[in-house]
Amino acid sequence: QVQLVESGGGLVQAGGSLRLSCAASGRTFSRYAMGWFRQAPGKEREFVAAISWTGESTYYADSVKGRFTISRDNAKSTVYLQMNGLRPEDTAVYTCAQAGTPYYYSSRVRYDYWGQGTQVTVSS
Repeated sequence: QVQLVESGGGLVQAGGSLRLSCAASGRTFSRYAMGWFRQAPGKEREFVAAISWTGESTYYADSVKGRFTISRDNAKSTVYLQMNGLRPEDTAVYTCAQAGTPYYYSSRVRYDYWGQGTQVTVSS
């Protein structure tokens, strides 16, 4: 069915940049909002960013606003997370997710499908 595969994680120094990618398959990608989440060691999973099915609307957690940019390429069925000005507190497993309802986007959208996650480690 739906498969989400993240890539692009790694180890970077504070202040550095990474771009995460999430390739989707299994259903029509362009119909669904997408989101990025992260979970740091010993902490709850938290929302990072979301993008509407068209890419016209985006939303970010305050902790990453101005540093991270979410985007999507529907022709490639891929969503991206450009991360600039990385900080040690950004260290986490980053996971992409796909909304369960097509043609719907809100701050409370439900995500039904999740990727395996990719590790981002920021050293100080």
